[in-house]
Amino acid sequence: MSPTLSIQHRPRRLRRTAGLRQMVQESRLTVNDLIYPVFVMEGSNLKEEIASMPGCDRYSLDLLLTEVAAAAELGIPAIALFPLIPYDQKDNAGTESYNPQGLVPRAIRAIKQAVPNMIVITDVALDPYSTEGHDGIVQDGQILNDETVAVLVKQALCQAEAGANLVAPSDMMDGRVGAIRTALDAEGWINVGILAYSAKYASAYYGPFRDALDSAPKFGDKKTYQMDPANGKEALKEVTLDIAEGADIVMIKPALAYMDIIYQIRQQTNLPIAAYNVSGEYAMIKAAAQQGWIDEKKIVLETLTGLKRAGADLILTYFARDVAHWLKD
Repeated sequence: MSPTLSIQHRPRRLRRTAGLRQMVQESRLTVNDLIYPVFVMEGSNLKEEIASMPGCDRYSLDLLLTEVAAAAELGIPAIALFPLIPYDQKDNAGTESYNPQGLVPRAIRAIKQAVPNMIVITDVALDPYSTEGHDGIVQDGQILNDETVAVLVKQALCQAEAGANLVAPSDMMDGRVGAIRTALDAEGWINVGILAYSAKYASAYYGPFRDALDSAPKFGDKKTYQMDPANGKEALKEVTLDIAEGADIVMIKPALAYMDIIYQIRQQTNLPIAAYNVSGEYAMIKAAAQQGWIDEKKIVLETLTGLKRAGADLILTYFARDVAHWLKD
């Protein structure tokens, strides 16, 4: 008989069977954690594949309603809506962003009528509407902060009027959360929440998303308003400011390379924390899976569970529909 070591604590005891492992599992990914980003465009009966995001498409509104209904059937509770705006509707001031008959307000109203229980989260930023591809008004090569915030307020009010449940300022202008909260309350939209992109980094992971919306900056980069990837303490400052200004949910973007930021913010607040599993993260997994180098399902579930372990309550991911299917299985 083999000798038995005298070991008081044997952690492997609780790993012996699937039942034991499930019983002591610390982090659980569920369909309720998922937010599904979707892309809408003008037209009818149109569906366009996004080449750099295999499996993701831009939809005209009629087909988007089918996609949203399918997500609801899977139990996905929320979508994040992103528009492809025709170039002739763009200008430096982003005036189309607060057109009550614009693409996003029409999409919100249609989704709310077709799938009433779906939570609709709307992007508040100027880059989809800007001829310059920046998140703010440009003057002499500079991004104007306060002038941009005034437009963002109009955009948020327009989306609230259309029926958005949460407005999500993604622009990283200073003071925009407080200005939006004040304006929403003044207009009676006290129940419209703010999901703030509180720690949004100037990341190289956004490339495929910009392809999807044709929203890449026409000059320079976004480093004067999005955060330096080297900074962690600055994220805590940004989150603290957004909470003080009235954010209901705070978000870290991107997610995978910033799990330490998610963890640190989890220690600082009891507000819900969202993490954006962004387009570059999605594209890398898809590319490796298509080459047969990784098991896509296992990698995705491990990645998203890791985000939960780090402290995320909600995860925006283009894998949402696949994950919902896998979790059912």
